[in-house]
Amino acid sequence: MPARVYLDWNATTPLRPEARAAMAAAWDLAGNPSSVHAEGRQARRLLEDARAALAAAVGAASRNVAFTSSGTEANVLALAPGLRSGARGPVQRLLVSAVEHASVLAGGRFKPEAVRRIAVTTSGVIDLEDLRRQLASGPPALVSIMAANNETGALQPVREAGEIARESGGLLHVDAIQALGKITLNINEIGADLASLSAHKIGGPKGVGALVVAEGLSGLEPLLRGGGQELGRRAGTENVAGIAGFGAAVTAAMAAGNTEARRMEGLRDQLERGLRRSGGLTLFSEQVARLPNTTLFTAPGLKAETAVIGFDLEGIAVSSGSACSSGKVQPSHVLQAMGFDDKIAQGAVRLSLGWSTSEADIDCCLEAWRKLASALLRD
Repeated sequence: MPARVYLDWNATTPLRPEARAAMAAAWDLAGNPSSVHAEGRQARRLLEDARAALAAAVGAASRNVAFTSSGTEANVLALAPGLRSGARGPVQRLLVSAVEHASVLAGGRFKPEAVRRIAVTTSGVIDLEDLRRQLASGPPALVSIMAANNETGALQPVREAGEIARESGGLLHVDAIQALGKITLNINEIGADLASLSAHKIGGPKGVGALVVAEGLSGLEPLLRGGGQELGRRAGTENVAGIAGFGAAVTAAMAAGNTEARRMEGLRDQLERGLRRSGGLTLFSEQVARLPNTTLFTAPGLKAETAVIGFDLEGIAVSSGSACSSGKVQPSHVLQAMGFDDKIAQGAVRLSLGWSTSEADIDCCLEAWRKLASALLRD
């Protein structure tokens, strides 16, 4: 059977060899990381090494990294009224961009009436003037904006949004889950008070996330109360093996650095040039800065679910919009927020690349698209 081509890296990534090795070593440890004996200290060392790796990757202090069960849990933990930093806050309302992940759009622990959405442009970038207008009236707000959109790949002006939030006495939460390992990310430079991360988007295991908080943030109440793990931010015995894998994956990704990002960007550009040859193609967010690995496109008459199945039958794994909604036949909320009608929003296909994607993979994808385009786009 021919090898399949995996182009759905924004949904989840294969496990990096470094993460697999770190997890295998952790599984052999018997100790609870909260125990003071030698076995417990060994497990604790793995946790703290991983914590330090994540902290270094985003410019934070290790003590300000709290591990969770997922990026979704990290988002919900972050989105809470009562947060404050110095003279700012406590926040009493939540402003989220209209293209956020479902776990952010749901509002976390804010009451529904305290949540408002920030408009975006047709390129999928937040409207900073709309943000400014909404912050101008009302109590201090927590602003939640993703660093990079999981569907279009569009990079958001989080630094500017943070400055606007601070001017109004508010705080900034950044969902950095898609950005980690693909673009440079420093929470101090972008002015983030909180940032959410996830292991399985960067080559770590599923079921592990983290919330990073800036120095001076207070009022963060845990979702889970119990033994006081993670400095009281998240109770429950830590997933030592998963966290060790997360740390190893982050270390490997940081070592690859900009070289890997430039390689993926070159492959993405090659892919998009090939796709355009079919004619009539729409590439979303192509006018703005994007993640180096992400392409979201459609063509007149294309139905995403049909295209995804067609690609799959040709041995290519792709997605229709975000993985969290790919099982539902409904328009992309991201494209709807960008102003596209339902017909277009239901026809978008996402191709996302990773560290093992090759030129041969791109060639296979383009060959599959040529077959599908001739069959699916006929009048």
